[in-house]
Amino acid sequence: MSPLAATLTVIASAAAMELVAWSSHKYVMHGFGWAWHRDHHEPHHGLFEKNDLYALAGAAISISLFAVGSPMLMGESAWEPGTWMGLGVLIYGVIYTLIHDGLVHQRYFRWVPRRGYARRLVQAHKLHHATIGKEGGVSFGFVVARDPAVLRRELREQRARGIAVLREAIGE
Repeated sequence: MSPLAATLTVIASAAAMELVAWSSHKYVMHGFGWAWHRDHHEPHHGLFEKNDLYALAGAAISISLFAVGSPMLMGESAWEPGTWMGLGVLIYGVIYTLIHDGLVHQRYFRWVPRRGYARRLVQAHKLHHATIGKEGGVSFGFVVARDPAVLRRELREQRARGIAVLREAIGE
């Protein structure tokens, strides 16, 4: 595989992970996987939460792709793009950890952005947490953030239709 093809595979894999993250967050974490995700939406103490198990699932995907691409493990049947896809998934995981756990939830460092895209990311994810329970909600992605004004309007519409129960701060 050429260096250009490998680089493009890494970039495409990292970008595709935002779609994987969005759909798994909306349909798994806020669906049948709510038991693991619930504590992420509720006040809790301690460094870890059940929701962190989803990070292990992402790591397993990356490790599996590295293994599929490894001639050391797979011999002649190794599929080289697997290595580069695994690297893309790993890079997305690092970005997710820094943005979601670090910036948005302040688990590793304290910095509140006052402007720019970082502020938009924080606002969008805070609006995601504006619902009580797993029903309804907005902004299921982690790196792509839509306009917070649009998200607020969508939340109010969900409340009016009886889809979502909103916390006091957003419900006004």
